[in-house]
Amino acid sequence: MKRAGLLLLPALILNAAELETARDRQDRAALDRLAIQASVAAEKAPNDAVLQYKAALAQSYAAEVAIEMRDKNQAHAAAEAGIDAAKRAVALKDSSAEYHRIYGTLCGQAISANVMQGLKYGHCAKDEVEKAVQLDPKSAINYVSRGVGYYYLPPALGGGNELAIKDFQKAIELDTKSPDAHLWLGLALRKANRNVEARKEFQKALELNPSRAWIKQQLEKTPAG
Repeated sequence: MKRAGLLLLPALILNAAELETARDRQDRAALDRLAIQASVAAEKAPNDAVLQYKAALAQSYAAEVAIEMRDKNQAHAAAEAGIDAAKRAVALKDSSAEYHRIYGTLCGQAISANVMQGLKYGHCAKDEVEKAVQLDPKSAINYVSRGVGYYYLPPALGGGNELAIKDFQKAIELDTKSPDAHLWLGLALRKANRNVEARKEFQKALELNPSRAWIKQQLEKTPAG
């Protein structure tokens, strides 16, 4: 059993690298293929928390790119497809901050693609990411994920751009080389009409991850002044 687990590990690492490459290039065909592969593997091993997580992560990346490309229907479908796997991962290993983070992220993606789903997934989106922060308060990606939730959630419902900016800044404080933190801080600053500062964050994000198409697109559409 131990040997089988060791043999699986390189494949899982490679899969994560493939997912990031496909996400960065906005290669939806590759993301769909990888998501299907991960989901099939997860279905064959329902008690394997790692495989459940990988399936959830793949669907989250697919949803992320669909949102970037304004395909709300596909984004919602991908998010919902990943939620069950994320829920199983959390049930199998409740102590994992990352499993809670991806579960909450998927719920948030389901809402951002279809705001009418807020009643269904709102608590999950907020509570699961908050749980991730509590379990691992030194993880930059947890603050990025919570900040994204605040970015989309109106102040009247406990969110808002100011809270988002604080979380993105906290993420950068924890990891100055996080392209996602700089990217989302740029988006929040632009939303606050702070375009000069936003462009600096996009430029930093692009410096850290020159392959990410969405960073380039955001930099291009942000006014210089």
